[in-house]
Amino acid sequence: MYLTISTTGNQERPATDLGFLLHKHPDKAQTFSTSHGTAHVLYPEASVERCTAALLLEVDPVALVRRGKGKGRGGSPDSALAQYVNDRPYAASSLLAVALSTVFKTALHGVCNALPERAEAPLPLRIEVPALPARGGAELVTKLFAPLGWTTVEAQPVALDEQFPEWGDSRYVQLVLEGELRLADALRQLYVLLPVLDDAKHYWVAPDEVDKLLRAGEGWLAEHPEQKLITSRYLSRRWGLTRQAMERLELVRLAEADDLEVEEIDNAVDETTDTEDKPVPLAVQRRDAILQALEAAGASRVLDLGCGQGQLVQALLKDVKFSEIVGVDVSMRALTVASRRLKLDRMGERQAGRVKLMQGSLTYTDKRLKGYDAAVLSEVIEHLDLPRLPALEYAVFGSARPRTVLVTTPNVEYNVRWETLPAGHARHGDHRFEWTREEFRDWARKVAERHGYGVEFVPVGPDDPEVGPPTQMAVFTVTAQDKQNEKEVKAA
Repeated sequence: MYLTISTTGNQERPATDLGFLLHKHPDKAQTFSTSHGTAHVLYPEASVERCTAALLLEVDPVALVRRGKGKGRGGSPDSALAQYVNDRPYAASSLLAVALSTVFKTALHGVCNALPERAEAPLPLRIEVPALPARGGAELVTKLFAPLGWTTVEAQPVALDEQFPEWGDSRYVQLVLEGELRLADALRQLYVLLPVLDDAKHYWVAPDEVDKLLRAGEGWLAEHPEQKLITSRYLSRRWGLTRQAMERLELVRLAEADDLEVEEIDNAVDETTDTEDKPVPLAVQRRDAILQALEAAGASRVLDLGCGQGQLVQALLKDVKFSEIVGVDVSMRALTVASRRLKLDRMGERQAGRVKLMQGSLTYTDKRLKGYDAAVLSEVIEHLDLPRLPALEYAVFGSARPRTVLVTTPNVEYNVRWETLPAGHARHGDHRFEWTREEFRDWARKVAERHGYGVEFVPVGPDDPEVGPPTQMAVFTVTAQDKQNEKEVKAA
């Protein structure tokens, strides 16, 4: 991938001053190692009247796969072939933006001890990017660059194939920018807007990206008409980081309007006092919801099916209303951890009589599980392959048949609200599926109808008006008619 920066000059202000400003001598071709390949800086032309610096980035596809896999929206695609055959070595993207900031780091900050006055003054610049991915087309390119002081913004669409014009244009454009700007400002704009137009990043977007964006956007981003789009795309649509950046940009805008420093207006909170409540973890909210549902059902003898490391069993033991608690899991390792968590070897005789841990598979009927008031399947069903769900359904609802069954599972619609969850990924690597609210309710209603239960649905966690809660819970209760049938069977 390739980018050129050109300027013009005269005897008093020679164009070759560009070499001082970039801290790269026009008479040399220099090479720099990056985490994903090799960057070259060379000067195709260098005279008093005109000087052009070129940045050429050779991307190592293997390094891109090894370092980029699983790093979020901009990571290498999951397809085995697409990891190695893609446009990353040829199209300007976050790879080129990072190389730009690495190779021209001092110029990006506007520092030039040799010619400080030139670094502070606008230069006649021409910047060319032969292949720029533009999700939004040439129109978006103009919207992003035109408000920044460029007198010419050309974004010529690149045809999919010049020999077949009927195929139309690709998503790439040939970009030409011309205008008088400080070199540092131009470099910072490119650093931000190249990945914004590509709408992807090759590395995981961490919280420190907000600081990088604000530093690079100083002096132009706060007033940009497309500020929201730029911020959202630069931060890979991580909602929490985008909101944080937008709030800080608004402070910058207000400070500039009143000719004040940001610190002077951002003084409403005493930093020595923590006045904000810490959010309750979702796992805690889930356990609280389960405990409330068990209490409402009047359950005393409870099964924790798929108990894992015993967190729910531990919470149940703290409440004397639960006289018998049985934790079941297929993993002996998990049961060993649960035993240590509960300190079973040091537990008093009375307390130890209330709890039991045992190994068992939830897809097989087990007579030991019959006769309990309630059973809990908390974040369990999504770990099973879909073809095995009917076996679990019969083992729990048909064979064990507790009066109440609680089932919790992730709501896949809410995944877009998780800042750290890459798009298209499940919450856990072992999840075989994650259901929407409608899919979960459809499954639960069919189970209830087949086995004589009624079912209600309870949101767990913040109930987002657009995507619902992070966890969805179904509360199954044996119907009155089915209870009567059971009594008649026992009497007979």
